[in-house]
Amino acid sequence: MKIVIAEDHPMFRSGVRNLLRTTDDLEVIGEASTGEEALVLVESLQPDLVLMDIRMPGMNGIEATRLIKERHPLTAVLILTMFQDDQSVFTAMRVGAKGYILKDSDEHELLQAIRMVGNGGAVFSSDIASRMMHYFSQSPVVQAEDPTFSELTRREMEILERIAEGDSNAQIASKLSISSKTVANYVSNILNKLQVTDRNAAKRLVQKTREE
Repeated sequence: MKIVIAEDHPMFRSGVRNLLRTTDDLEVIGEASTGEEALVLVESLQPDLVLMDIRMPGMNGIEATRLIKERHPLTAVLILTMFQDDQSVFTAMRVGAKGYILKDSDEHELLQAIRMVGNGGAVFSSDIASRMMHYFSQSPVVQAEDPTFSELTRREMEILERIAEGDSNAQIASKLSISSKTVANYVSNILNKLQVTDRNAAKRLVQKTREE
């Protein structure tokens, strides 16, 4: 299995690389310290799996995962991070990651997770799986099948939901693990597609469709 490690801490990256060298079936073919570098490596090396940290300089791991899955759907992504808050987990899964494992996991658990995700499976701890089931069982604020929102992409729908809940750009950026500038660009696109002048008008449009 060909693997790219995307992690900005050299010592941790080295530790993972050395662990994988002890196996016969896992091979590290590239290492990245930013999301941008991870995208370039995936494009050029076509790995089977990317071990992806969430917090990295520049483009973070969530946004990098989203772009990798859009451009290279056959490349699996396993999130390897220190963060276990619900929003990080849910956002990673929604953009296409197939597993979420913490950096303090033992070596056996990490190797098992890599093999499972690389072979088409998914890896979640029991408590994370339980929280995910509850989260995704809730009805969305915005119904994607409503013709009013038919031109919006999945990501734009997600941000529109946050707008409808009254979140600011900064709050949306924090919850979705993307930059405020990226959120601002999405909001501009959403307003143009919905043909409304500001986010309050977009919020009112959502409320109106929910009442009908």
